[in-house]
Parts: sequence; C-alpha cells; structure tokens
Amino acid sequence: MTQNILVVYATRTGGTAPVAEAIASALQTEGLNVDVGPVKEITDISTYDAIVLGSSIRVGGWLPEMIDFMKDNLRHLQNMPVAFFTVCLTLSEDTSENRETVRHYLDPVRQLVNPVTEGYFAGKMDYARLSLPVRWMVKKMKAPEGDFRDWDKIRQWATDLKPFLVGNLILP
Repeated sequence: MTQNILVVYATRTGGTAPVAEAIASALQTEGLNVDVGPVKEITDISTYDAIVLGSSIRVGGWLPEMIDFMKDNLRHLQNMPVAFFTVCLTLSEDTSENRETVRHYLDPVRQLVNPVTEGYFAGKMDYARLSLPVRWMVKKMKAPEGDFRDWDKIRQWATDLKPFLVGNLILP
C-alpha cells in the first residue's frame, strides 16, 4: 500500500515554497503519493500517513502560522511520523556553529512534536520582496542578498526521508 505524505510549508517571501516542492518531487520519485501546499491552505491532515513540515526562520524561530498549524493539529501530528525542514539565511555560511544556532531555533517546535528527522537548508534573500521597514532592518543586520539554496542537498535529504516516513507509524 502506498503511503500518503503531506508536505506543508510556511514562507514569508516565497523562498521556502520551491524547497517544499523539491522535497515533494523527490518523495514522489521514491514512489510515494505526495501533496504539497502552504500552511495557510491546509485544512485537514487526517487522511495522511506522514507529514513533512517546513518553515523559514524569522526572528530566531519558525513562522507563527506554522506553530499555530501544529497546535491546531497536535493530536494527528503526535500520532504519525513527522519530519521537519528549516530554510534559513544563517546557513548561507554552512559552519557547525551556524548549524547549531539554527538547530536551537527549533527547540520550541520540538516541544510540540518530536520529529523523526530534521533538514536544515540555506535560504534566499531578495531585498525587493521585503517591505521597506524589513528591508531596512535586514540591510542594517548585513544579511547577504542572494540565493544560497543547495538543491542537491535538498533533494538528497528528501530522497533519504522515505524510510523515516514509511512504516514508521507511531502508535498512541
């Protein structure tokens, strides 16, 4: 029986959506039925066997709409395999210190749901997609502009996800 997987993402400026699509595509290549969508459009997760949740980082944490989604669906999420992925500009410099920083950004999220695995990916910064006040703040923080996403790394992580999601049913 083919497992039904849902990939849900939260994004502010659109950079996380293509990462979620790449993850979904890799899982489909592995023979899984996969749906993908933005957190604001997902209303029912009860028909899925596993879920992959992802968010960009703002102010040191996942976006509030993803946290709200998790709280609203906690009963389901605690009874199925859940994987996390995080897209963060901090990882534009892939150092062990930066990976540890980003890993700690998820501490509050892990208090809600214990994931079967986590993926951390560099993000994309396009100043033109930011509001004027946010653009000013980001420039003041000297955040680098550019696309730092490593598509091979993203696809490899997604390909390696299958054993974590399939046959890994969590019983209440």
